[in-house]
This record gives sequence, C-alpha cells and structure tokens, in this order.
Amino acid sequence: MAYVAVTGGREAIKEAEKLLKYYRCHAEGLPIEVGQIMQQMRLAVDKIMGEGSLYDPLLAALALKQAEGDAIEASFLVRAFRSTLPRTMYSLPIDTTGMEIIRRVSATFKEIPGGQYLGPTRDYTKRLLNMELLEESDEHIRDFMDTFMTECIEHSECDELQEVPSFPRVIDLLRSEGLIAGVCSVEPERHEHDEVDDITRTAMSFPASRAVRLQSMARGETGALLAFAYSSARGYGDVHPTIGELRVGDVPVMIPHPLHAGEEICIGRVRVSEAEIVVREDGGDEGRNSGTDKEPAKFGIGYGLCFGHNEDKVIGMGILDRSMKSHGAATPAEDEEFVLYHIDGIESSGFISHFKLPHYVDFQAELQRIRSIHERDREAEPKREEVKQ
Repeated sequence: MAYVAVTGGREAIKEAEKLLKYYRCHAEGLPIEVGQIMQQMRLAVDKIMGEGSLYDPLLAALALKQAEGDAIEASFLVRAFRSTLPRTMYSLPIDTTGMEIIRRVSATFKEIPGGQYLGPTRDYTKRLLNMELLEESDEHIRDFMDTFMTECIEHSECDELQEVPSFPRVIDLLRSEGLIAGVCSVEPERHEHDEVDDITRTAMSFPASRAVRLQSMARGETGALLAFAYSSARGYGDVHPTIGELRVGDVPVMIPHPLHAGEEICIGRVRVSEAEIVVREDGGDEGRNSGTDKEPAKFGIGYGLCFGHNEDKVIGMGILDRSMKSHGAATPAEDEEFVLYHIDGIESSGFISHFKLPHYVDFQAELQRIRSIHERDREAEPKREEVKQ
C-alpha cells in the first residue's frame, strides 16, 4: 500500500510518545508496582503469557503496566520480546497426570477417582460488586492472611498425605468401557519423521495437523476462541460438549540432559490449564451386530491446554479441537482455515490498527474514480432526457 508521512514527521511521533506517558503517569498516587500486577492481577497476567507465547509472569506484568491494561498490546510486547530469544532446545512432552492440582472438576461424573477440587473459582459466587474493596487496606489483607494461614496449618496437621497425589484421568473411565473413538486426547498425531510441526518456525498450511491447530489455539486470543466455540455449541455446528475433566495446576518442564544421554532434568515448573471435552460421535444406535453397517455410537474427545489459569480458553480449545475434525466444514467453527487465521489477537489487532496509518494515495485514487463516475453520469443525463422525450 502507498503511505505518506504524517505531518510533523519524527518530532510529532516523539511528542505523541511523551503524551502517552503523561496519560499513564498523571494520576495522583504512587505508581503501580510490577510485583503488584503480577500478584494481584494473576488472571490477566496468565492470559498475556498464553497469547504472548512466553511463560514469564514478571515480563507479562511489565507489559500490562506499559500497555496501560491493554491486554492485546501487552501480548504484542511479550511476543515481540520472545522473538529476540534464542531457541536452544525443545522440552519433553509433559505428563499432566502428575500435575500438582489446585483445581479439578468434572461435569460427566459426580464421583471421580481422587475427588473433585473446587479450588479458586468464582463459578458459585454472585456476580455483585464488592464495595468493601474500595476501602481495602494493608491491615485488612494482613488480618485475612493470618486467619487463612492459621486454618491451613491446622488442617495440614490432620492431613495424613505426605506426598502430592496424582490423579487418573476421568476420560479413562469411558475408555475402559471401549466408549472412546479414536486416539487419546493428548496423544499426538504420527508424522513420517516423528517430528511435531512448529508454527513459530514454519508458516501454517492447510489441511493443518492437529499439532498446528492446538499450537495456534494455545496462543490465540481468548475472546476469539470463545466466540467460535460458542457459535458451535449454540447451534452453528454439531458439537454440544460436556466437560470430562478440567484441571489447573503446576507441571514440571523436563529436557534431555545435555551431558548424560538418556537422562532428564527439570528446568522449572509452569502453571497450566487443561480440559478434555466429551462429545457424542455419530454412530448407529444398534451396533455392529444389528445387521446394519453403522458403527456403534461412541464419544469423541476434544483437548485444550494453555499457560496459566485460563479455564474458558481451554474449554473453548477443546470444543474447537473437536469441531475442526468435522468433515465438510459446514459452519465457521468447523473450517480450520477460517478459525486458525482469525483467532490470533495480535495479528488481528495489527491488521485492524494499520487502517489508522495514512492511506492518502489509496483514498485519492478511489475518490478520483467516484468523481469520474459522477461526472460521466451528469454528462449522460441530457441524453437520457432526450430519449425519454
């Protein structure tokens, strides 16, 4: 496209940057500390880490401060920083069965092995503004923390568990009965060279592998994923899901030992959200022994996993993972090319934002064309009148 410089050029841009800082800093009171954002805005920080495709709570909080709360801009900053980092190696596949659970629920069974853990959630609270937060002080926070920690210590003294428990997958209950169609939800697709596609190194092409779909959704914009998933569940698709299991917790990141072949070392832990979605698959109600060619009805599994505590995102991922496996792409949520090209908030924001750049030359060309059409119509008007007479 043809652009021309904004009036004022470089100096105007510098002054605009100063004004931007003024709007962030002019309010009364102390500046917000990055540590405060990281600790008290954890869900926003988690979203930025996921969409920025970099697990670093400190940098995500810094980006949120710099962007004045604009989550898309903050994710853009994080992803731009990520692009400057060297790629040294790939981590080994993470086994989420050993996740240190802080939250675990299932909507398929009331009683599940290991039990359900509500954890930190607003699912069962009234959505009312808490006016007490307007007067919240350090003293209020200290009093609550002292009481809460005392209760935790008293409870832990009665707890006989000495190790962090591991929880079997709820989906395995259905798999043991032969009711699950296809591969395990977390099993990767097999490739000719046993390599997993990497969308940060190779541009997407279609049809896309499941690895590409999951990678793209894992760093997609939460709102975009919800919109597509909602459209499918609402009726513009055939996926009406049930949550087999939703987990939030910490998992170790392992890499091959750089010196000792066959050994693994842990380089840290990350918090992730994981969801497995159960969907009824098309099939005959009678089964193979009924004298028909129909396959017996089974359940399909949709999978979602992302950085941080972001339950809505992984549920949306699971729905879309299943939707994009449908044949024919009759609805937008079933069209993988349509979905994957439009869920990246950073790319979407960048394209929409570019319309704010000068388009003087482009518009003048369109303007001249419209004017010439009007002029031609005015010249032809007398001739039309003569024909009517």
